[in-house]
Amino acid sequence: MKERSLGARGRFVPALAWALVLLAAWEAGSWWLLEVANVPLAQSKLPYVHKIAETFGEYGGVLLREGKATLGNAVLGFAIGAAAGALLAVLMSLSKWVENMAFPYAVASQMVPILGLAPILYGIVRDEQASRILIAGYITFFPVAINMLRGLRSVTPSSLELMRSYAAKTWHVYWKLRLPASLPALFAGLKVAAPLAVTGAILVELMGAQHGIGVIMLRNLYYGPSHAYMFWSTVVVGAALGIILYAVMSAAERIAAPWQPEFRNKGGGR
Repeated sequence: MKERSLGARGRFVPALAWALVLLAAWEAGSWWLLEVANVPLAQSKLPYVHKIAETFGEYGGVLLREGKATLGNAVLGFAIGAAAGALLAVLMSLSKWVENMAFPYAVASQMVPILGLAPILYGIVRDEQASRILIAGYITFFPVAINMLRGLRSVTPSSLELMRSYAAKTWHVYWKLRLPASLPALFAGLKVAAPLAVTGAILVELMGAQHGIGVIMLRNLYYGPSHAYMFWSTVVVGAALGIILYAVMSAAERIAAPWQPEFRNKGGGR
């Protein structure tokens, strides 16, 4: 337990130190642009960090409320896309025919730029909540499907032969062997897709939604330099939502697949 605590501290302290250095450099750069170089619209290009913090103190309730709306739709779309991607991966691993039929279309679907797909989908659905959920699910679907398929097929032939020697049925092989083996790859896909789902939800909100952090972002962008700090606050909130989803997936991975080398205690301690 002590070694685990020291290991966590060893990772946290350098990250905190780098964050403080970055914030100090950002603040110094903002001061130089605004006070020394007198760069036009300097606040819009590199705003003061402390002013962004003050904006959070003043408008924190609004940012929290709109951020919750964005996160709720992103999480729902993420869950639907992850379930669909995992199901397709299982079906493709079971049947080569299904893979040959579905895989090319899954790849082709990712060739459509999300920036162009979002307004098209919003124009068809005409429902801001459904559009956000669909775009978040669309972004999540492919990385989950492709990574889980790779994980399902990562099982060694000797392990499969052992299961067959015990006359294990197909669903036993999946439940006891293939699905546990696919968890690291599955979570790799989930961690990639989680922040992207938030980005997709925000992108739909920019098309004309009524609620969400993207709505506040677009509104303050139109107002120009006078609302620069509010705009940057929405950017910070959007980034924080993606980080939160990523952190949740990382914590879930530690619980669901604790046998991975990066989760083991170093030095043989218990």
